Amino acid sequence: MASSTRIPNAELTGIYAALIKRMSRKLIGQVPDSVTVMWHHPTVFKNLMGFGRKAEKWDRVDPNLSSLATMAAASAVGCSFCLDLGYFMAHNKNLDVAKAREVPRWRESDAFTSLERKVMTYAEAMSQTPLTVTDEMSAELLEELGAPALVELTARIAALNLGARSNIALGIRAQGFSTACGLQPLATPSTDIVSSA
Repeated sequence: MASSTRIPNAELTGIYAALIKRMSRKLIGQVPDSVTVMWHHPTVFKNLMGFGRKAEKWDRVDPNLSSLATMAAASAVGCSFCLDLGYFMAHNKNLDVAKAREVPRWRESDAFTSLERKVMTYAEAMSQTPLTVTDEMSAELLEELGAPALVELTARIAALNLGARSNIALGIRAQGFSTACGLQPLATPSTDIVSSA
């Protein structure tokens, strides 16, 4: 498939690049455009990946809540790559893929708990420009999750925004990760919801 990115894909060369190719293929079956585009500046790529690996060790938020929050943020920003990869990763991590599938239309869906809805509302509010997070949103999540989990949740959503906004600006789009593993297509909002947004 030819790349439609705004910066052409760079050739991955060198020892570190061989490791990246091997790990990408092992984790997601291919080397995504996000890797080959970012490889134009290997230091930026390595630093962002290093941060991502460290963030994977955070453990104060339930993994399902983290997944829903980051996918809701990706949906709010409009990062099709992030949604596709998030859905695929939910599957690979044995998370609730039925809920992950519904994230793009979470306001319409009856699949989510009250806490999950609060988390996705917070993720969307953090992903707006300017931010629309309220004291009430934060207070409710602080009460239900505790301070360490709310700090982690906030950091995860912020990190997703960094990646999502970079992907959109660079023209990195969905690459069919979820389709490749046989997942149903992501749900889409109804016309009524889209037109009223």
